[in-house]
Amino acid sequence: MKRYLCVHGHFYQPPRENPWLEAIEMQDSAYPYHDWNERISAECYNANAASRILDYQGRIASIPNNYANISFNFGPTLLAWLKDKDPETYHRILAADKESKRRFSGHGSALALAYNHMILPLANGRDKYTQVLWGIRDFQHRFKRKPEGMWLPETAVDLETLDILAALGIKFTILAPNQAKRVRPKGRRLWMDVSGSRIDPTMAYIQRLPSGRKINLFFYDGPISRAVAFEGLLADGVKFAERLLSGYDSNRPHAQLVHIATDGESYGHHHAKGDMALAYALRYIEENDLAQLTNYAEYLKKHPPTHYVEIFENSSWSCVHGVDRWWRDCGCNSGGYPQWNQAWRTPLRDALDWLRDNLAIKYEQVAGRLLNDPWAARNDYINVILDRSPENIAGFLRKHAIRNPAPDNVTTILKLMELQRHLMLMYTSCGWFFDELSGIETVQVLQYAGRAVQLAQEVLGDETVEPEFLHRLEGAKSNIPEHKDGRRLYEKTVKGTMVDLLKVGAHYAVSSLFEEYPVKTRIFAYSVEQEAYQVHESGRLRLALGRARFTSEITRESAALSFGVLHFGDHNLNCGVREFRGAEAYDAMVREATDIFKRADIPETIRCLDRHFGASIYSLKSLFYDERRKVLDMVMESTLLEAEAMYRQIYNQQAPLMRFLKSMDGMPLPSAFLNAADFLLNFHLRKAFEEERFDAAPALLEDAGLWEIKLDAAGLGFALKQTMARLALNLRYQPDNIETLETLTRAAGLAADLPFDVDIRQVQNIYFTMLQTVYPEWRRLADQGEKTARHWVDLFQSLGEKLAVCVEYCISESATSEGVLRLVSHEN
Repeated sequence: MKRYLCVHGHFYQPPRENPWLEAIEMQDSAYPYHDWNERISAECYNANAASRILDYQGRIASIPNNYANISFNFGPTLLAWLKDKDPETYHRILAADKESKRRFSGHGSALALAYNHMILPLANGRDKYTQVLWGIRDFQHRFKRKPEGMWLPETAVDLETLDILAALGIKFTILAPNQAKRVRPKGRRLWMDVSGSRIDPTMAYIQRLPSGRKINLFFYDGPISRAVAFEGLLADGVKFAERLLSGYDSNRPHAQLVHIATDGESYGHHHAKGDMALAYALRYIEENDLAQLTNYAEYLKKHPPTHYVEIFENSSWSCVHGVDRWWRDCGCNSGGYPQWNQAWRTPLRDALDWLRDNLAIKYEQVAGRLLNDPWAARNDYINVILDRSPENIAGFLRKHAIRNPAPDNVTTILKLMELQRHLMLMYTSCGWFFDELSGIETVQVLQYAGRAVQLAQEVLGDETVEPEFLHRLEGAKSNIPEHKDGRRLYEKTVKGTMVDLLKVGAHYAVSSLFEEYPVKTRIFAYSVEQEAYQVHESGRLRLALGRARFTSEITRESAALSFGVLHFGDHNLNCGVREFRGAEAYDAMVREATDIFKRADIPETIRCLDRHFGASIYSLKSLFYDERRKVLDMVMESTLLEAEAMYRQIYNQQAPLMRFLKSMDGMPLPSAFLNAADFLLNFHLRKAFEEERFDAAPALLEDAGLWEIKLDAAGLGFALKQTMARLALNLRYQPDNIETLETLTRAAGLAADLPFDVDIRQVQNIYFTMLQTVYPEWRRLADQGEKTARHWVDLFQSLGEKLAVCVEYCISESATSEGVLRLVSHEN
């Protein structure tokens, strides 16, 4: 009996981008990271791209790329984010697929995914087709090959979806065991009931489709997959390996494939160091010849299905009621608020369905005047999403436009395409998955709907769509009284975030007072070309006047705008923006505002801006969230320095007395002193880490221990992590810089002794690469007696010890795995 093993990870995050900026804004709940994508990438996506195998002393012996050894899929929108924000991880993922092709008989391990995680059985046929097609095209663009398999969002399935997969060349997909209804061997007519997850998961099956097509299906091992996701199996690499091996049955004569499927985030995000348990288990199984690692496509090629299967339609892996979790109050929820209900799910979906269907008719009418086939153009629009260069947009228009469009019509066509994109993004599954209407995932789908509404108003001329949509949202009732219903939530969280070119202009104008922009710059999804700019100062007051051209890189909509900003030196400012009305009007505004400001007549300056810019007046609140935070940090910097000086004075004056009180058993310390110590010690530790003053840290830590101060472990650890990563990158590019090597070694020693964890993965990865590429030459020179090289080698080896890297093992070509593989657990 041949034994095969495959672990599948479904790596996915819902799209979190602001629909108007095409960027994720800061999410405070992800502290100390900028947003949840960044945090989960560090904990999981990057961790699996460079995992760890430890030796018996807990030192790093190898850094495997887990993706090369498993089956995996990534959400297309997540891959787009990784390419932009974490390119190293992105390229490791692509490289892993190439490596898996070499390893698994020419079959890559990466699978495609329906584009934005829409629950396909609940979608109309047109959206199903586009979602699958976009997922395939995105995959081909990134992995440079056709996908053989596709993961279905939440494994939600119906026959129409499978037929579309088969029609578009997909050979297989993976389902949960509970989704199988009955099976029969080829050549026999009698079906066997396998409902209730009784299907044999160790082989592939064929599902016949209404069109006459066929598709191959795999049903993962449910109990082992649940143990990985929910039962703590990843706490122990040995037990994980043993549990995987328990899936084989000696009574089955066929070549058995034991395979599991879980959220990929299980390996590092949901379960800390889960990536290491995965790396260890696979290495242990493979090197002890306990099973042959494979992927689905290779197994399918070697062992074609011998059985037919019929599925339960409208079923999924995460709702026992089928796909009800994404449209009604079926009882499925996260369990955190038993007093809540999810009755809001039905009216929310009904409102979005109405919006989609109502706008589809008008879309066909307007787009039909500009495009040969509006729906074929939508299908091809994925090519523009992947490459928004002018040349590529021109190619799209040559293929689909009825005639060569004028610039205004180009914008109209692109807005029509964006309308359709957002009408699909608003169905991202997470909007219904959780417990409450006001959750960030549901607010996100409402924002996509809001962008669709705005575009419909602009290109379809439909001013009635928003009032009717809001009326329908009133039926979606929040469990939290202050949010009331979907209408109020939309008005609170969507209307205020809507962006137009005037708002982009206001952001540019205000932020220009706090950072110097080049003549040409980019603000999120908008390009800016400055045409005139001047700043006048009077004490703390500043007046900025200028004009620039603002262009959406998404729709090519463009406008020349003029602006004026009066800053009072703190958080108060007045900003006006309007369309550019010609050089004469602009020059008159500049002259008048400048003359009044120079006379220090501030009330009249404000009235002057009001006269010229009318109602288009903006404040610091008009800045996009990230820039607003940055500007407020700058405004508050002097305040924080004043607070630091005050707390330092209290601390220095009262520390002797507090030490005396501390020596008196049971004597509580005054809260005023403890508050001062808390602020001061956390403040100075962060500064010491950021400024590479590592020698100052021990005394500060000693004082923190003395006063039992609760350190900001997350923030301080993140600060040191960033500093060490910067030093390691500098060392990688300038390996002969002894000073950098010495500083990094001190930092690594400090990190190892801190009373909280510091994520040094990136530093270890860089060190490991240098160990393979740079170290051998320095070692050769040191062995020849070169003194500088000897000093460098000693320092580098010392750094390796502090980073818990097994230096000699990692560079030994003759080393075997004996004595290296060990149990990998949370404690390690």
